[in-house]
Amino acid sequence: MAVLGGRRLALVVSAIAALLLVAAAVAIAVLRPAALEGAAPPPTTGAPASAGPATGSGQQGSIASGEPAPTESADPTGIPAPPPGHGTPGEPAPGEEPGPADTPVPAPAPPPQPGSQAPSPQPVPPPSNALPDALRGLDIERIPTTQRIAALTFDAGASSAGLPSILATLRDEGVPATFFVTGQWALANPGGVAGIAAAGHRLASHSMTHAAFTGLSDAEIGTDLARAQAAIMAVGADPRPLFRFPYGDRDARTIAAVNANGYAAVRWTVDSLGWQGTMGGTRGPDFVVSRVMGAAQHGLIALMHVGSHPEDGSTLDADALPALIAQLRAAGYGFVTLEALL
Repeated sequence: MAVLGGRRLALVVSAIAALLLVAAAVAIAVLRPAALEGAAPPPTTGAPASAGPATGSGQQGSIASGEPAPTESADPTGIPAPPPGHGTPGEPAPGEEPGPADTPVPAPAPPPQPGSQAPSPQPVPPPSNALPDALRGLDIERIPTTQRIAALTFDAGASSAGLPSILATLRDEGVPATFFVTGQWALANPGGVAGIAAAGHRLASHSMTHAAFTGLSDAEIGTDLARAQAAIMAVGADPRPLFRFPYGDRDARTIAAVNANGYAAVRWTVDSLGWQGTMGGTRGPDFVVSRVMGAAQHGLIALMHVGSHPEDGSTLDADALPALIAQLRAAGYGFVTLEALL
């Protein structure tokens, strides 16, 4: 009986152990899938095992067709590529203003095609100091025009007594004028030349020493003109190509000689005779105004002088200038320099 009881106990223990093993197996079967679902998948560094073999360039074959997939450039900085529609790095996105570094560099001009001709250079206009051919052989007495214009001209070869008054009147009235100066006067009055030029008036040559040109040879005329030009240019003005004979002394030969040296000879329509002075008190500024107005015509060239009379010290031309300008304007005249001839 005791033996039988021990066997029964062993069977019960074995059954219980078997039941415990079955229960443990069931628990493992139930708990393992849940643990697997909560775990993160391991990182993948390559294509799935089902993908095609890698190509020699590092591209992965397409799973569906075996064609190479698009290559992604390696970026060691880790900065992702810009999204579609934002262009390449360094270019502004649409609607953005480019910064200084983003300004597109213009493409270089294409080289000329073989066999093509380069464009011809544009002709250079002659300088304003060139002598027009139409003025050769003449000693011009008026500006050729049908307009009511007048050129007030002043010779300067003696004193400069009337210059401050003349420049002040021209400035106040807004009138341009032409000044024929000798080289000697220019060197003796550099401030006067500078003032004339600064006021916008035209300077011209009246020879070097105010010699009578008909008594000079062609070579001497050339030397005199060159000296006068150098002297006037030395104080800041260019007289070319306008010249007035001293004393109005000229002939065909001297006109040709002046032209050969690049100058046009300019005479006058009327001489105011203010340089003659008061003539013993019988003349005043009204005489000058009346004389010039009596010769007024289209293209008038009026001759007056800067200096004072050597004996009575009068400056009739300077004194008459305000009234002369007023009367010419009242008669419908405008004012020009002798640049109008060029």
